Amino acid sequence: MRTLVWFRGKDLRITDHVPLAVAAERGEVVPLFVLDPYFFRPSRARGLPHRMQFLLESLEELRRSLGHVGAELLVVSGHSVDVVPRLAQQLRVDRVVAQRWVEPFGRERDRRIGAALTVPFELHQGETLHELGTVCTGAGRGYEVFTPFAKALRARLRVQSPLPPPKHVIAAAHDVPSVPVPTLAELGIKENLAVIRGGERAARERLDVFLRVGIEQYDQGRDRLGEEGTSRLSADLKFGTLSPRTVYHQARATFGTGSERFLSELFWREFTHATLHDHPELLERSFRTEYDRGPWKEDDIAFDAWARGATGIPIVDAAARQLLREGFVHNRARMISASFLTKQLRQHYRRGEAHYLKYLIDGDWAQNNFGWQWSSGSGVGAQPYFRVMNPVAQGQKFDPDGAYVRRHVPELARLPTGYVHEPWRAPAAVLEDARVRLGVDYPRPIVDLAVVRAEYLDVARSVFRRSV
Repeated sequence: MRTLVWFRGKDLRITDHVPLAVAAERGEVVPLFVLDPYFFRPSRARGLPHRMQFLLESLEELRRSLGHVGAELLVVSGHSVDVVPRLAQQLRVDRVVAQRWVEPFGRERDRRIGAALTVPFELHQGETLHELGTVCTGAGRGYEVFTPFAKALRARLRVQSPLPPPKHVIAAAHDVPSVPVPTLAELGIKENLAVIRGGERAARERLDVFLRVGIEQYDQGRDRLGEEGTSRLSADLKFGTLSPRTVYHQARATFGTGSERFLSELFWREFTHATLHDHPELLERSFRTEYDRGPWKEDDIAFDAWARGATGIPIVDAAARQLLREGFVHNRARMISASFLTKQLRQHYRRGEAHYLKYLIDGDWAQNNFGWQWSSGSGVGAQPYFRVMNPVAQGQKFDPDGAYVRRHVPELARLPTGYVHEPWRAPAAVLEDARVRLGVDYPRPIVDLAVVRAEYLDVARSVFRRSV
């Protein structure tokens, strides 16, 4: 039997890769990656600079890993809906196998390809721990609150052990030429050394380090902005350089409050994907549709200040600059930043969602959309509209010594801790000693936090109160 194994950007590994393992057991294999212009045309790729850098590194390592087990990655340019059926016929394969996607556009792509193929098209679960659509309420609907979802998931979850990488793959002979994978330079992207390394090897190193020195303190460390208290595995799960099963089983083998909290975060990821599976329309509209009609403002100047890290609110600016520089934002900082944009600046969450999706390495459609809808109050099990995070209080609580702000907003590095989260309160002598000129070296706040909070709540009550 000859099988076309289609790798497609969420499964860039050979360990615990179910489609590859199934194909290798049954006969000849042709591993395929399609350079679809949806992502790989230069104008599109430049709009995703950090993700593209991580993807290209991961793709190159996948090519090498397949070579080590006897297979050659076939790389072909074109639209996948055209390329896959054509290659299946040209290569005379008996079937096509791939990992299932949750996004509605991915599901539609697979429907079209399956309809065009003259051989079976097998899709395997691998993006999540559980089969999407199977954890439901007694009424047969998807959960809208995390806690009962997690309880139901725990009760039924049976996660098989991860599969080892194949020892050898029988490569099918063919005469289809493989095109080179484009370089960053060819896509018009400058390499960013602050972006974490891609590929399965780097992913496994991150997992090993986290399990050795990070997971024990994860319960508290995940909220400490100035420390490396998170796992940094989000991009690896997004691109599939690690499988969720691998992460789950290795984390479960450790014991303590840190590992339990980390497993809860994995279940949160399951929740976001299950929600998008049950409500594919969420990439186009709010779950609570009344949130799409107000109380939002069109303020490009305020949005630009937020996106550049020039709002004059240090913790918000630190998050913005970390995103632009590293392609990553600490989870607590994401929540603070999203609350500020949607509730203090009254910008529709879709503006923030699109900005984050552009620059995040871990720009996962399900999680990014879910996070922004949760923060704005418009989503499933969301934070209520009247809960408005105070960025100063949040900074003081979760970045008490100002380490996070000092790292990403170096203009404020010399300020005493008591003023680093609200430099506008510092006496003139303190500012002078720290070499900070407000309005020159660092902007004054673009809004009065107390005033905009009151204005938002006053307008929001009339729009949202009936839905609470």
